[in-house]
Amino acid sequence: MEASMVKPSDFLCTGLAPAIWGSTYIVTTQWLPPGFPLTVSLLRALPAGIILLLVVRRLPELRWLPKLFLLGFLNFTLFWTLLFVAAYRLPGGVAATLGATQPLIVLFLARALIGAPIRPLAIVAAFAGLAGVGLLLISSHISLDPVGIAAAFGGALSMAFGTVLTRKWQWPVSPLTLTAWQLTAGGLLLAPIALLAEQGFPLPDMKNLAGLVWLGLIGAALTYVLWFRGIARIGPGNAALLGFLSPLSAVLLGWLILGEALTPIQLAGAALVLASLWTGQRAGRAAPATFGKSSAETKTPAQ
Repeated sequence: MEASMVKPSDFLCTGLAPAIWGSTYIVTTQWLPPGFPLTVSLLRALPAGIILLLVVRRLPELRWLPKLFLLGFLNFTLFWTLLFVAAYRLPGGVAATLGATQPLIVLFLARALIGAPIRPLAIVAAFAGLAGVGLLLISSHISLDPVGIAAAFGGALSMAFGTVLTRKWQWPVSPLTLTAWQLTAGGLLLAPIALLAEQGFPLPDMKNLAGLVWLGLIGAALTYVLWFRGIARIGPGNAALLGFLSPLSAVLLGWLILGEALTPIQLAGAALVLASLWTGQRAGRAAPATFGKSSAETKTPAQ
């Protein structure tokens, strides 16, 4: 199925997920207690996963559990832990720029793992988007914390693997069910680590609770349903390019909420990001398989 045949609503719905993820940095720094990346990741993943499990009322088959726990680890346990470490240790720009390497990683992983073609125009779009993010977040006061840099790049690598493997193992369930399973698996993996490594998490106040509800129900449960649906419908490469909306959203939210200035260079970066998304959409192909098909039509994780 050619990209031109994909409904525009599929791109819009998928792009809504990274646009919302752009709020993670501002919510983390403004609404949550500092210094607890594992605990915050746990409180974001496990309650949302349990709520979705109660909604879908379906548990995975035992033979699917190894792959589900691997995806839960890559997409949530490891990725969110590194994301919050980077958010706590870096002032926004460096973390988002390193995270923006994910589309390039996805392009080559998709080629290696699922045989997706690498189109020169898609690579150009990915580099253009990365350059646009760099312009968006350029600052003369950037602090290059080594741990934060390693965490940001590691998070991009983890989610890139999770994105491609989610597409490789085509699940015969709805995106809502798959999100419920992965969130719960990721949360269960986080629980013992967080409880042992981060004791003394303060009793949340109303602001903390509001931040956790936003990150869990909106920034996790809703957005990952849209994200996994998008991976199936438009392909991992196209979905990853939409990830450039996350730093763009973060900068705009900083401008709107925190009163941070937008320079002409940043505006040029925003335009370059949008241009890269348009170019990438034209360059890529959407995956022909979709979630929700019967097991006779779609490969299951056991195949």
